[in-house]
Amino acid sequence: MRFTPAPLKGAFIIDLQRHEDERGFFGRAFCEREFQGHGLSTPMVQTNVSFSKEKGTLRGMHYQAPPHEEAKLIRCTRGSIYDVIVDVRPDSSSFLEWMGVELSSENGRMLYVPEGFAHGFLTLEESAEVAYQVSEFYTPGSERGIRYGDPEIGIDWPGEVRVLSDKDRTWPAFERSDAVEQ
Repeated sequence: MRFTPAPLKGAFIIDLQRHEDERGFFGRAFCEREFQGHGLSTPMVQTNVSFSKEKGTLRGMHYQAPPHEEAKLIRCTRGSIYDVIVDVRPDSSSFLEWMGVELSSENGRMLYVPEGFAHGFLTLEESAEVAYQVSEFYTPGSERGIRYGDPEIGIDWPGEVRVLSDKDRTWPAFERSDAVEQ
């Protein structure tokens, strides 16, 4: 795996090192030693899969409040998505900054999202499937979200949002009191 520090502190873009032959390729998508070598949280306790039928489906922007913050390792296993994270740590030098990266089954790229970040994605084609590992169990009472079009954050989505859950549609704008203390 190749770890590239992302523009937001603690986040990494991770590319598979593909070993190809006539059958296709082999690549490691997770190695605890390599993750620890980059100072990344490695106790992944849950793996989630999300399937979206339609292009333009937006899921997000989600995070969990303390003490249940979660790191995530995101990978698109079918189709493609525009994956976005927002730093909601008030003491961070990148507080309320966002970044986006295209993840696809073709490029095999992953995004490591540290604790204290909101996360969401927009599907760029039909039948997109996303698999992600998380470092904390889902805790409904700690679930938080930010409106995907919050003007203070200003995420520039690369396409029209066509499908959105009621919950994601009604997340409030981010309040500084919602920040995740580290």
